[in-house]
Amino acid sequence: MPNPLLSKLALVQMFLTAITVSCLITTPAWAELGDELFKLTPSDAPVDDLFGWNVAISGNIAIVGADGDDDAGDLSGSAYLFDVTTGQQLRKLTASDAAAGDRFGSSVAVDGNIAIVGARRRNTGAAYLFDVTTGQELFKLTASDVPFPRGFGLSVAISGNTAVVGAPLDNHASVGSGSAYLFNVTTGQQLAKLTASGASANDLFGISVAISGNKALIGTPYDDQVSAKSGSAYLFDVATFQELAKFTTSDAGAFGESVAISGNTALVGRSRSLECCGFLGAAYLIDVTTGEELFKLTGSDPGFGNLDTFGLSVALSGDRAIVGQQTQNAGAGVAHLFDVSTGSKLTTLSASDAAAHDAFGRSVAISGNTALVGSIGGEFGAPDRFGAAYVFSTVPEPGNIALSALGLPLLVCRNSFRKNERRIS
Repeated sequence: MPNPLLSKLALVQMFLTAITVSCLITTPAWAELGDELFKLTPSDAPVDDLFGWNVAISGNIAIVGADGDDDAGDLSGSAYLFDVTTGQQLRKLTASDAAAGDRFGSSVAVDGNIAIVGARRRNTGAAYLFDVTTGQELFKLTASDVPFPRGFGLSVAISGNTAVVGAPLDNHASVGSGSAYLFNVTTGQQLAKLTASGASANDLFGISVAISGNKALIGTPYDDQVSAKSGSAYLFDVATFQELAKFTTSDAGAFGESVAISGNTALVGRSRSLECCGFLGAAYLIDVTTGEELFKLTGSDPGFGNLDTFGLSVALSGDRAIVGQQTQNAGAGVAHLFDVSTGSKLTTLSASDAAAHDAFGRSVAISGNTALVGSIGGEFGAPDRFGAAYVFSTVPEPGNIALSALGLPLLVCRNSFRKNERRIS
């Protein structure tokens, strides 16, 4: 009769062997906090196309804008879709009516199977909706009341069946007061035009937009309510189009330069890049139900040229926030990951192949356990200026923690998935 103990030991040995083998042959599913998983680059490796200027992520899909692409003429622009679990490029998106100077890819966003791409210089500005699965262009979005160029498409966001498009140069109340437009993603129809209750000249309402469920957040970095160019952010109900709240902060300047929202939490950034007020960059976590400022987030010391760009780019997903600081380390750039519930910094992200002037952190995005950081790859006009986007882990995988508790041998798994062992182009 077989010995039951020996049979159990054999099963355990088989289990351990299976784990070790799977660790050796699979993608980095057990990455640690802040691990760089992939470097994303376009298949056609364009020079000076500004690949990485804007990034977005939803689930396993990432989209990266390259509004300097010249495929359909100088600065016609493009955007690329990637699978963040493999690092593989899925397809390249361009507008059906692409033309020189459109700057398609000026802004990008994705939610589920739908992506939206802004083209801020397409005549009076436009935004395009795409099916992520097929790459098919679904709708071209334009403002119903546009008599002249107004930066429509400079910012975009999408959540469920609703998209929001910023037009910060709109002259709704006065020159440059700005506006934003809501669209039905299913039909492509404009739902509403949003404007600020306290609109005034050159506020740039709409320079940044975000949406989560039934709430939209619009940045107004040059609002003068608190002080000159102190800035603000407006919260709207997407269903009723009503303005719900206006957020300001007493120590800010250019507050609203970047915005993000996830559930009942908003993240509003400001940076010194607007050169208006002699302050350091920051980002603010706000409870949108009460208007309470939860935490003020700050980065490293001022970066390249003493110009602190912390807060130029922000993103938020659940209990994780990410803020870019592209001028840090002689312009190589970094991004900072924060815990939303405590406001504490978890780690600072940087590219494994960082170099001066790369501007890593120019754009940031986050979805679940994955962060995406854009890097435009060097100084303007440089002959080797290739942009990139980097995929990072934002939390350890639960399986890693559970198996470690059981005392199983994870060293081979971890070591095989350390930073930068895979490069996908």
